[in-house]
Amino acid sequence: MTNPKYNNPHLAISSHRLRFTSLVVAGTLMLFSFVLGACSGNALSTSSSAPVAHASSTSPTGYPIKVFFSKSPESLNTNPSAVFAVNRTSPTIAVATYSIQLLIAGPTLSERQTGFFTELNTLLSGPSNCSAPLPVGGPDFKLTLNMKGKVPEQGTATLQFCRSVNSPGIGADARVQAEINATLKQFSNIKNVVILTKDGHCFADEIGNDRCLR
Repeated sequence: MTNPKYNNPHLAISSHRLRFTSLVVAGTLMLFSFVLGACSGNALSTSSSAPVAHASSTSPTGYPIKVFFSKSPESLNTNPSAVFAVNRTSPTIAVATYSIQLLIAGPTLSERQTGFFTELNTLLSGPSNCSAPLPVGGPDFKLTLNMKGKVPEQGTATLQFCRSVNSPGIGADARVQAEINATLKQFSNIKNVVILTKDGHCFADEIGNDRCLR
């Protein structure tokens, strides 16, 4: 018996079109499901990552941040807590840690020539006690978000030095504290800052009662 679709060319064409349309729709649905799955995976990875300070925006070359330095003569003669911002770019989303690394590195040559300075890069000495598992070459500090010392506290960042800090006096202490505070508080999720020595005591605590942890 002759198949009717071979006797009716219009019916054959319609059948081919219907089959082609079905294949296109199925392929589109598969592609959509794949893209949706990938997006969901990215969202889960982001939400489960370790907390980081929030930069204000991003750029193709990194994250714009500021580093706050002291400046002569203002921070020396008038107010030791006076700090001044310079612009930098972080290549990593760990913007808070990177900004403190740049603070320790100090201002550029051209910035120094205009009066910017920090004493922090000269106060650190000796080996790092945060070098494990390597015996040498550890970081200068460790930064923990949403912690006040060892106690969880939302919005508080604890910076603990990993090397000894040799302070020349209360003026330098005040300037270093102001620089660290301003540099970290530029990020919206950091409201308070605790600065500790490598032994876990409050930085620049002349009395020794660890008041910053109370």
